[in-house]
Amino acid sequence: MSSQGDLNSGIGRIIHSDACVAEGAAWLSDHDPRFAQALEQTGPLPLRRKPDGFAELLSAIVSQQVSVASARAIWARMEDAQLTAPEMIMRVSDDELRAAGLSRQKIRYARALSEADIDFNDLRGKPDAEVVSILTQVSGIGVWTAEIYAMFSLGRADVFAPGDLALQEGARILFDLPERPKERALRQMAQGWSPWRSVAARLLWAYYHVAKDREGIR
Repeated sequence: MSSQGDLNSGIGRIIHSDACVAEGAAWLSDHDPRFAQALEQTGPLPLRRKPDGFAELLSAIVSQQVSVASARAIWARMEDAQLTAPEMIMRVSDDELRAAGLSRQKIRYARALSEADIDFNDLRGKPDAEVVSILTQVSGIGVWTAEIYAMFSLGRADVFAPGDLALQEGARILFDLPERPKERALRQMAQGWSPWRSVAARLLWAYYHVAKDREGIR
């Protein structure tokens, strides 16, 4: 679970393990019975920790607006061509990046990320809002991507991504809302789930998939 160092550094809790996720889920269940009901249907929530660093953000850019299968195929080609480090992106031509499967726009984004010279080790010690601010200065990285990076690559326990359509729909179903909440409304709603908003997101994603399967939604 989170160490005292995490708490003292001004970045809040860090999710290191399944036990941390379970702690957050228990807090949410005590906080609101609807979360408890959702957890009964979803079962234990996934850890979903990912590596941090340049390659993870580049992979997120590659995945934008394409299917999961297409993103995996493109990323595999980039790995085979060793195009997952900033110095390699800067060294090769647009044609080589296009051959790996990147569109013209994503080539521009990949180069922008390479040129941004982000200190990813330093980023680990930045407050959540500063992480999002630094990342969204890079062309091609929006608030959603930055929040997902903070949530899963940095393990931040109190980050939420209210622009995510599945989270919006999961909240609509679980809280019996008349319509899917917009980003601003869901961000405000999620304030009540602090300091475990990242676990609330995991629970809403899991619940959305349960509800979708139950209702036969595609």
